[in-house]
Amino acid sequence: MVLKNFLFKYRSYTPIPLALIILYNSQLKFPDAIYGLTLILFGELFRISAVRYAGGITRTRDVGAKKLCSSGPYARTRNPLYIGNIIIYCGFALFAGGDNVLIILIAVILFFSFQYWMIIELEEKTLFTIFKDEYVHYTQNVPRFIPQLRYWDGLGHRSPMGIFKTISTEKRTLQNIFLFSSLIIIKSFWKF
Repeated sequence: MVLKNFLFKYRSYTPIPLALIILYNSQLKFPDAIYGLTLILFGELFRISAVRYAGGITRTRDVGAKKLCSSGPYARTRNPLYIGNIIIYCGFALFAGGDNVLIILIAVILFFSFQYWMIIELEEKTLFTIFKDEYVHYTQNVPRFIPQLRYWDGLGHRSPMGIFKTISTEKRTLQNIFLFSSLIIIKSFWKF
């Protein structure tokens, strides 16, 4: 339980060592860089879609929620933000390239699979305690991770935030994407 709480609380910082490994091994090459940028963009669009429905509460350091979000991408998967993050980091591994790109890509998948498995277990236990039967009903109809094609509308509809408010909420992630992309590009063209 201590590890799960630690990973949840510091989930924005735990990938930093992995990011440094990606940066250290980076050797920008085409077309891998284009494939990577495409994944980064897709992952961030996935995140933006989720944040529009969940709101700014996604940045919390405390496990829980005042209201269960089951609209938008949350009607297809219970963890769209984590899916978006994995896609973004896989995109960075491809974008950065390098001789060890396959090993790093596997490390990214394994790292985030472990971290999010731990966090999701903690979140699910907490959400069950808060929402009880409503959460059980949600878990019976919406998969934990792999998105389903059908849209589940069992708990009602939540209106999404406006796009500008969403972008404002998501600005830290967007800044990090820009900064990390820039560092990879600078390292590729300016040998240290």
